[in-house]
Amino acid sequence: MATPLSHTSPSTLRTVAVVGLGTMGTGITEILTRAGRQVVGIDISEAAAVRAVAALEASTARAVERGRLTEREREDLLARFRTSTDLHEAADADLVIEVAPESYEIKHQIIRALDAVVRPETILATGTNALSVTRLAADSARPERVLGLHFFNPAPAMKLVEVVSSVLTAPQAVAAVTDLAVELGKEPVAVGDRPGFVADGLLFGYLNQAAAMYEARYASREDIDAAMRLGCGLPMGPLALLDLIGVDTARTVLEAMYTESRDRLHAPAPVLKQLSEAGLTGRKTGRGFYSYEAPGSATVVPDALTPLSGASGTPCRTVRSVGVAGSGTMASGIAEVFAKAGYEVVLAARSDEKAQTAKARIGKSLARSVDKGRLTAEAAAQALDRITAAGSYDAFADVELAVEAVAEDLEIKQQLFAALDKVCKPGAVLATTTSSLPVIACARATSRPEDVIGMHFFNPAPAMKLVEVVRTVLTADDVHSTVREVCGRIKKHAVDCGDRAGFIVNALLFPYLNNAIKMVEEHYASLDDIDAAMKLGGGYPMGPFELLDVVGLDVSLAIEQVLHREFRDPGLAPAPLLEHLVAAGCLGRKTGRGFREYARR
Repeated sequence: MATPLSHTSPSTLRTVAVVGLGTMGTGITEILTRAGRQVVGIDISEAAAVRAVAALEASTARAVERGRLTEREREDLLARFRTSTDLHEAADADLVIEVAPESYEIKHQIIRALDAVVRPETILATGTNALSVTRLAADSARPERVLGLHFFNPAPAMKLVEVVSSVLTAPQAVAAVTDLAVELGKEPVAVGDRPGFVADGLLFGYLNQAAAMYEARYASREDIDAAMRLGCGLPMGPLALLDLIGVDTARTVLEAMYTESRDRLHAPAPVLKQLSEAGLTGRKTGRGFYSYEAPGSATVVPDALTPLSGASGTPCRTVRSVGVAGSGTMASGIAEVFAKAGYEVVLAARSDEKAQTAKARIGKSLARSVDKGRLTAEAAAQALDRITAAGSYDAFADVELAVEAVAEDLEIKQQLFAALDKVCKPGAVLATTTSSLPVIACARATSRPEDVIGMHFFNPAPAMKLVEVVRTVLTADDVHSTVREVCGRIKKHAVDCGDRAGFIVNALLFPYLNNAIKMVEEHYASLDDIDAAMKLGGGYPMGPFELLDVVGLDVSLAIEQVLHREFRDPGLAPAPLLEHLVAAGCLGRKTGRGFREYARR
């Protein structure tokens, strides 16, 4: 089981050799020299060594400019770093960190060569995140001193370090490396030897599914990436991240994961093989899923797949007034969004009392925005005045857009759409905010399925920028263009997707959450380890178990079940632990207990 480490004794590892001076190796040398270590960087390429020195000189010069280093400290730091193309320069190292290309043959060759160079007590650490540390250790002369030390890119900024033990690793070696990681200002987590470890073991399955989604032409690369950034708060979209990591590297990691798990979700999407074999491996070559200004550049440039900006050319229907059906948090939030954007809004519920309660909730939300300086008191009052509370859907007779935001129950939604069909005038657009149910089933409950579309807002609607616009096979072109235009007017980012379970965000998010639960079931890692790994190593705003408890385990289970029914993939079957917690009534924060316990309010 993965265990957080908190050793505080000074590390005995004073001289460190780093073998491989690519982006990761160069970053690791910077961390080590800043921490007072004597560092030798070794690479077969003289050009790589020159780049590593230049990178350290540039980063330390910036530190001096910002007052984080004195010029004398910079000189001392640079004096502690030297480079070589000869592996024998590692002879005096207490620790050697290998960060060569992700190839077993290359790494094995380096470790066997080091066996003949370094002292018997020297620790050999591999930076692999996909290959077997146990196999590399077993093939070395002293397997007890071989372990994994997995930094995350960019190494100077990312806090997480996974310390990987095999069954052969000496505890003293683990302790020494852990002490060093703490001194480097990192958060070390102890993990066992399996492909991907904790963070990448969860991350790469998600990236693979995003690649498969793109390959199936379900959504554009831009929409997939925007959906995950705006819908989940991730620092990068999955396809942009694949380009950063390297498409070839991702394929290697996934191959290793699939070899162990035989889970089809880990079988590399064919597009990864196609891009790799064409040499289109991402930023490092200047082209991957996106095209870049130059090899190594982060600047995306337009290419043949870049969507055209501006209007689609399809006429839009006029929308001046909007009806919102429902009285819960989501309905209130959506009504607030439309009212602030200048639309006349009818907020209808099953009774006048529920509708008035929902409007009062909006009033409190607007008042909070005023208190925080996000809205003037006058603008808040005007927005609230634009909202009419009604106790019957008959009040939707004159609206041009009706947005349903009632319970996530297909029968209830179908009944509501049948009612809207009778009440709303011809030409009105009818939208559902469902996150998991088939939009076409709502459309078929009406006599005008061409007017029905999905508008999946995210909670809280006033704050979240994303709306998934879901077309069915029957949705009219002008309905789609109308909803896209409306999203722009309410300052939301619209992404297009087809009518299938999970749309973009939930179809990528919930298998990742489910895999995190499986990791706990298998006793590989703890809740805290996994949450820390994804926040520190993946830049996620919340760990998977924090998020599951916020979303609600019953809601999460329902979405997992929908995904499993739709795609029939065994890897999407809900984790038994999730089913057991829901059966026990442990639904997350709302019940005071889910994966963790919470204080009752």
